[in-house]
Order: sequence, then structure tokens, then C-alpha cells
Amino acid sequence: MNQKKYTIKGMTCTSCALLIERQLGKLEGVESVAVNYATEQMQVTFDDQVSTDSLIDAVSQVGYQAIDPATTKEDSTSDYTKLISRRLLYSLIFTLPILYITMGHMLGLPIPSFLLGRQNLLFMALTQLSLTIPVMIIGSNFYSIGFKTLFKGAPNMDSLIAVGTGAAFTYGIFVIFQLSYGFAYNHFETLDKYQNDLYFETVAVIITLITLGKFLEARAKSKTSAAISELIALTPDVAILLIDEEEKIVPVDSLVVGNIIVVKPGGKIPVDGNVINGNSTIDESMLTGESQPVEKTNGDSLTAGTINQTGYLQFKATKVGKDTTVAKIIEMIENAQGTKAPIAKLADIISAYFVPIVLLTSVIAFVFWLLIGKEFEFAFRVGVSVLVISCPCALGLATPTAIMVGTGRGAKYGILIKSSESLELMHKVDTVVFDKTGTLTNGVVVVTDVVAFDNETSLLSHAAAVEQFSEHPLSQAIITYVAKSNTNYLTASDFESVTGHGVIGRVGGEKVIIGNELLLAKHNISTQDHKEIINSFALQGKTPILIGYKNKLQGIIVLADTIKEDAIKSVAQLQEMNINVVMLTGDHKLTAQAIGQEVGVNTIYSQVLPGEKADIVTSLQENNHTVMMVGDGINDSVALVSADVGLAIGNGTDIAIESADVVLMKNKIMDVVTAIQLSKSTITNIKQNLFWAFIYNIIGIPIAAGILYPSTGLLLNPMIAAAAMSFSSVSVVLNALRLRTFKPKKTVIVESKEKEIFMKKILTIEGMTCMHCVNRVEKTLNKLDAISSVSVDLNSKHAIIELTSNIEDDFLKQIIAEQDYELTNIES
Repeated sequence: MNQKKYTIKGMTCTSCALLIERQLGKLEGVESVAVNYATEQMQVTFDDQVSTDSLIDAVSQVGYQAIDPATTKEDSTSDYTKLISRRLLYSLIFTLPILYITMGHMLGLPIPSFLLGRQNLLFMALTQLSLTIPVMIIGSNFYSIGFKTLFKGAPNMDSLIAVGTGAAFTYGIFVIFQLSYGFAYNHFETLDKYQNDLYFETVAVIITLITLGKFLEARAKSKTSAAISELIALTPDVAILLIDEEEKIVPVDSLVVGNIIVVKPGGKIPVDGNVINGNSTIDESMLTGESQPVEKTNGDSLTAGTINQTGYLQFKATKVGKDTTVAKIIEMIENAQGTKAPIAKLADIISAYFVPIVLLTSVIAFVFWLLIGKEFEFAFRVGVSVLVISCPCALGLATPTAIMVGTGRGAKYGILIKSSESLELMHKVDTVVFDKTGTLTNGVVVVTDVVAFDNETSLLSHAAAVEQFSEHPLSQAIITYVAKSNTNYLTASDFESVTGHGVIGRVGGEKVIIGNELLLAKHNISTQDHKEIINSFALQGKTPILIGYKNKLQGIIVLADTIKEDAIKSVAQLQEMNINVVMLTGDHKLTAQAIGQEVGVNTIYSQVLPGEKADIVTSLQENNHTVMMVGDGINDSVALVSADVGLAIGNGTDIAIESADVVLMKNKIMDVVTAIQLSKSTITNIKQNLFWAFIYNIIGIPIAAGILYPSTGLLLNPMIAAAAMSFSSVSVVLNALRLRTFKPKKTVIVESKEKEIFMKKILTIEGMTCMHCVNRVEKTLNKLDAISSVSVDLNSKHAIIELTSNIEDDFLKQIIAEQDYELTNIES
């Protein structure tokens, strides 16, 4: 299947988009077509039997123009705004005079004498005619499109305008003939009858008001695409290309992969690449949101659109044109804005039937008032008012404009939403499933604690001397820590790596053993006296590395994959939003329980294989949960696809992860909260738009049809109806623009939440014989973050614990068993 995107010119309302969709849907080989009126974009999926020319011809046959963006660089939105502003200006030049000569006397304004009185009626009529015709020519697209779609059986908003103003203009011509007859035959009764029946000013004013509405709508819609415009502006138009050691300024479009490019201080990076010479700091805030500049040197990656701050850089281009990070972001946003959210289908269905119903309503209202004895002028005014007040544009704009602003606002926060369906689905999420490593945690092992039983400097020196020969991540973490502590390295020899256990070496003739308890025991180094502290670190989800030399345990270096700074607050915020939080990890149950409790998740799945993650997601969905899966987009790809919404978390260079529906450019968990809140705000905005669009038509059409006339004498003038119709569309767009002020809400204070008592448990523990046993049990339980207080009684063999979050009973039994006691009963 092939996919193609086109810019559509000439659409004036959502009915136009539906007509194009129906037209292309008739072509054999077209699988799907989505036309977005707000973005003026069409996305078509088709097989090889369909040519691109046939797609363009099909659009042309119904009166619109399809333009391939790949063949033109013109800004269609900007061009349309300029065109409609010119039409508005020229329309006003002719409409204001006709308004003056027909309405000026109501305001006490002087009217030229040659237009006053019965004797000048014909000249007045011809003057109005001469001013109205140019306005109709300026707005000729209303008639060309309106009548074409009407005759094809798919009338749109233009059809309503064309029929309404066309009828008024035709009636005005009829009146001119009647006035001519009256003057020719001195039939003054005819002159008196028709002197107030000219509707030329109505025609001119309606067309001008609708053009004004289109102009305001175009201006407002252009603001909804501000995020894309800003992204496009990130990359420079030219670059400095290095050829044979000479610098040459060339267009960015001419760059190819492998080119050597120079960037000087203050310059923008033109394409993605890797530094080959020089060092500098790069401002990546426009892509990642991080205000802190990033150091770059040989081998480091550069992203198009970022700014070189201080140094001179040479780099090799790795991605150019549509393959750059910025281009991929723009493509993602455009695709999201071009797709239709499920909620938009309601408006589409209504719009498809709306215009024919309005035409029928207008005719019924016109005939009804004639039948009950009202004069033709009254019935005619009612019919035209119904036509011009009934605009489906507000319905058509309600969803896509909010989606455009919502996805654009998401991009501002580094949240790239691939489809409008994903944006809509996120507001329904009631369960968020996190992968642990690299998502809730930083994914990098670091030293968190150092326990020296004799001399810490000696301990670190001996450890670093041996570990520097190992490539293991744990060894590298120790080396990094020692280097930062400014501890001098000692010289080691006879290095040996024992797979799965640790490393061995000699320092100053002394054998140094670094690793787990089994490795030290094998070399006759006892760890029994320090068993408690070793186990305490394991209970916290950390990895204790034991260092032994001189035939005894000298100390412990503790490593852990640290929890992200905002993970605890983010989880608490999600729970505040009534969202269940689940953590998946391949870690051992003890480690998983410790980290899960520290973060505060509701449910923990440990020792989970990559293939089992998707099964867990599916099981949650089978229990009627709407699930968001959050992972790194690589190991979790199957689970990301299986979830209702897959969210990949990573930095700006990872935005092309295909398996995710949403990509976070910043490595922040809180952006998960932001994404869900943005979805909720967007859906609320769409519902507001749809509500007002429906209410406007539900109230406006009956009033225009004269339902209030019998009781109140209120009857809408067609010009007032036209103004109201234009305002309805503009108001919907302006309401959507309020999303540009969206800011995530952070309402949870984690500290206060930690003090709340979740439950109490009474544990019956067998095997305690003395107060030493009591102290052991108390220390073991107090090390668990979820336990706020512990009270152990030797006589009753009971331990009463207060918890701020739940701890599984099996886990409690396990940690008590590790202290050589038995937990025989648990009461909650």
C-alpha cells in the first residue's frame, strides 16, 4: 500500500472535506482517505493500480485543487490568508457605500439627493445593483463551488450562501423590472409596492460578512499551526560545507550524508551528525526543553536546529532532509493533525445530512409563512435567514482545530503525539504500566554507598586498582566514583574475572577479592559478622559489592540503578488522578519490591521476561482497563503495540520509535502526567466546541425560521444571520486556541501522602528467643520504606506494623525467613 499527503485548496467548510472523501472513496484501489478541513490536508492510502494523477483529477472533478507538497514549497495557509484578506478589502470597498445609501438615513446621515424620493427609485436600484455585482464577482467562489456541489447532490455551506444570496439578487432584478414598469406606465401603485423590496444590500453584506468570518477564521487557524512553523524555523537555510579544507556556503537542501560541515559559535546546526573535530556547548532547549547547555566533543551526536554556543565544530552529516530529527518531529505532528479522532466522526455524520436538511427547512419555512397569509417579502426574508445562519463550519472545526492546538502544545513540552486517535484515547487511560529500567530508573548503575570497616581511602584504592581492568558496567561505575573522589589508584597485577561472581587481582603482593559472598567464601574470607548490613542493602534493591584483602572483609561498595528524580512525584500524581500504576521488571522479587515500594506503585510484576510484558498488558485490557504502556520503545516494543496507548520515553534522538503512539523527547516521567492531562484538556475543549456548535444551530435555525415571531415579533434580518453564522465559526476556533495556554497541573505533595496510614498488620513470628531477636526483627522491618512504625513483643511473638502502602505477604515471609525466623500468620 502507498500513502500520499496533499494540500487541498478551495475548501470552505467540513462538507467540502466529506465530499472529497466520498469522491476518492469511489476509486477502486483506494483503501482510505481522510480530509482535514482545518489543516487543509488530505491523506490517502491506495494500492499500485491507483495513480497520483487520478487522485488529483478526482479532487478536481468536485471543484477543489489537490497539491503535492513535495512539488511545491509554497505556504498554502499564508497564501489563503492573503487571498481572503484581499477579497475582504475589495468587498468592503463596494459594500460600505451600499450600506451607507440604504441604511444611512436611519442614523441621520446625509444621503445624496439624486438617490432620494420616488422619482429616483430606479436610479437608486441601479446604483445598488452596480455596487452589488462587484461584490458577487469577488465572492464568485461561493457560487462556483456552491452550485456545483448542489447539482452533484452533495450541497455544502457554499450552496447555502449561493442559494440564499442568489435568490435575493434574482428577486432584486425582478424588483428593478417592476420599478421600470411603474415608471413607464405611471403605475404608482407598483412603485409604492416594491420601493422597499430591494435586497441588493443584503447580498453584498452577507458575502462580505462571511468573507470577514473566513478571514478571521484563517488568521486564527494559522495560529494553531504555530508549533510546526516554529519547528520549521529552527533549521537554517544555508550551511558551511568543508571541501578540501575550504569553507563554502551552500543551501541546506544540497547537503548529503557524509558531508563535513562547519558550525561556528552562535550558529545553528543544519542537519543531524557526529562531531569529528572541536568541542563546544550546545543549546538543545528548543528540542528537549532542557535549559542547561550540553557539552559536545569528538564522537558526540548533534541534532538539526540546536544552537552552537561557544566553540568551533566540524561534524559529519548522518541524517539530512526528511530524515533529520526536526523533520521527523514535523512529520509526526502533521500526521497527527491530519488524522481524524474518533470523536470527529459524530460531527462528520451530522455535517453530511446537515445542509440538505437546512435547504429543506428553508423551503418549508418559506412556504409555511406564505400559506398562513404572510406577504412574499416576509416569507422570503425568513427563507434566506435560515439559509445563511445555518453553517456546518463550526461543527467541522470543533474537533480538528482542538487537535491541531493540542498536538502543537504537546510538542512544546517535548510530547510528540503520532495520531489524533492516541491524543483522544489518553484521556480514558485508567492504568499506566511502567517498565522499570531506564523508565522509572535512570538505567545507569552508580555507587550509592561506601561502607569501610577500616580505611575508606585504602578500600577505594584497592578496589579501583583491580576494577580498572574490567569492562563490566559495575566495575565501570566503581571506577567513575573513585575518579570523582580524587583517590589515587594503586597498581594491580594477576587480574582475573570470575563470571557471575566478581574479579580478583594482586595489589602490592596482596590478593584482593571483589564480588559476592560466594567468591569471598571461596577464598576463605568470612562475611558472617556483616551479614545484616549486606542483607539490608539487598532489601533496598541495591547491589552490595564486597571487597576483601588481608584475609578479611574490608568494606562494601554499594551500587544501584537510581530512581529518576521525578518518578515518585509522577506516580503519586497519576494516583491522584485515579490512575492505577503498575511496574514491570525482570529483577528479582526482592529488588523489585524495594524499588516498587520506594516509587509508590500500586502493583509490581517481577522477574518478567520481555515477551511476558505484552501478556500482562493484554490481561489488564481483558479486565476492562484502558492501558498506557510506558517503556524505552526497544525492549518493550511488543507491549507498546499491545497497549491502548504506547508511550516511548527517551531523548530527542529516539523520536522515530515506530512501536509507540506517543514519544517523549525529554527523559522525564512527569511528562507522562502532562500527556494525559493534555489529552483531558483537549477532549474537554472539543466537547465544548461541539456543544456550542450544536446549541448555536439548535437555537439559531428556529429563530431564523420565525418561531419567536408570533409571540415576540422577533424576526432575524438575513444580514444579522450572516454575522451570527460567521461568529460561530470564529468562536469555535478561538475556544480551541485557549489550549495554547495549557500548563500541566502538579497538585500532589508526596511528603504528606507518605504520612498517611494505609493499613495495619499483626505478624506472628516463631523462633524469637531473646531481645536480640526482637531487635533484629525490628531493624529488618524498619528498613522497608512502606512501613512507618514497628512494635515487636517477645512474649506474644507478635510484630505490629503500620504501612503507608501495601506489602505482599509473601515478601514479608521471605525477609523474616532470611533472618532465620518464621512468619506463621498475618492479620490485616
